[in-house]
Amino acid sequence: MHSLFFDIGGLLAAVAVIGAGYALLSAVLVGRFMQEGQGTAAPSPAVTILKPLHRCEPDLFQNLETFFTQDYAGPVQILFGVHDEADPAIEVVRALQAKYPDSDTAIVADTALYGANAKISNLINMLPTARHDTLVLSDSDIAVGHKWLAQVTTALARPNVGIVTCLYTGEPAKDGHRLWSSLAAMGTSYTFLPNAVLGTSLGLATPCFGSTIALRRQTLDEVGGFAAFADQLADDYEMGRAVRAKGYTLAIPAMGVGHTTAEDSVGELFRHELRWSRTIRLVNPAGHAGSFITHGFAFALMSAIFLDFNTVSLAALALTLAARFFLKARIDGHFGTYAGPYWLVPLRDLLSFAVFVASLFGETVHWRGSHFAVEPSGAMSQV
Repeated sequence: MHSLFFDIGGLLAAVAVIGAGYALLSAVLVGRFMQEGQGTAAPSPAVTILKPLHRCEPDLFQNLETFFTQDYAGPVQILFGVHDEADPAIEVVRALQAKYPDSDTAIVADTALYGANAKISNLINMLPTARHDTLVLSDSDIAVGHKWLAQVTTALARPNVGIVTCLYTGEPAKDGHRLWSSLAAMGTSYTFLPNAVLGTSLGLATPCFGSTIALRRQTLDEVGGFAAFADQLADDYEMGRAVRAKGYTLAIPAMGVGHTTAEDSVGELFRHELRWSRTIRLVNPAGHAGSFITHGFAFALMSAIFLDFNTVSLAALALTLAARFFLKARIDGHFGTYAGPYWLVPLRDLLSFAVFVASLFGETVHWRGSHFAVEPSGAMSQV
């Protein structure tokens, strides 16, 4: 039995070392990604920004305000969509309209639903009010820099680019629970973000994120409009895949936007991340399976337990922690973010591993207070 434990512990230590190498490679690629040139600035086309809203989320005023203060030369229309005229998010929008009276904005309140994905129904309802042919979608919990729109439209103007998306960092909500919102933000910044950078840099993935989706109206029509995604859980991913299937390329500018995390409990945090991870497993099973290598610290800790915390296992544990700390420093420095302190990294990594293991089982997700069954195609239906 002791020999078996030693063999298992050694195997786990080897996996942990590979995981440390993965973290170090990700740290290098983060720097390369952020050093990529933006290209020659393109003419500033007229743009309609579509912002689907659902209730008054933490930091909503501050997040939406960043879209009113863009350093952009062309005309900008901002549309805000809700399903209920009594939605409290409307009051936030009206306060911003009063603060920026010269901005071209409108609120679209429409109860019509076209599928299981309420956000897509919201976008379908807003589209007839959009006046411009360049459309930029962005989720309600996103904050952007002053140059965001200029960089996105510049990327969209490149030859054969049909859709543009943006990477994002985790930003703890100012009014959220300090521990859980920080852990959620750290998962975004120090697990999701480096995985996305490595995947795109090595050509292993072509993701599309709801943080930013920019495309022309003609391209949207070619893929069947928003209605084609009315039952998709991973609507952003599917939109990117549909555009690429038409022969266009996807561009990701060298910048990041902020995603506000406002989880108030460990249960809420776990359900939220389980939805993400389980969705990835269903739409990209190979990528999800391969992501086990990103959990180096968890494997190193298990190795230490099997090997009675001997010198080899402690060395693997130290190496994985050092690699993760280095990766965090690189992301914080290059993206100008800070999701949480170093001492929370081990807890964050163990939580990520628990989510990964749980995501291997089950076919349902929890979203906006309801449970949905998700098919391998990504289509969802309410349970």
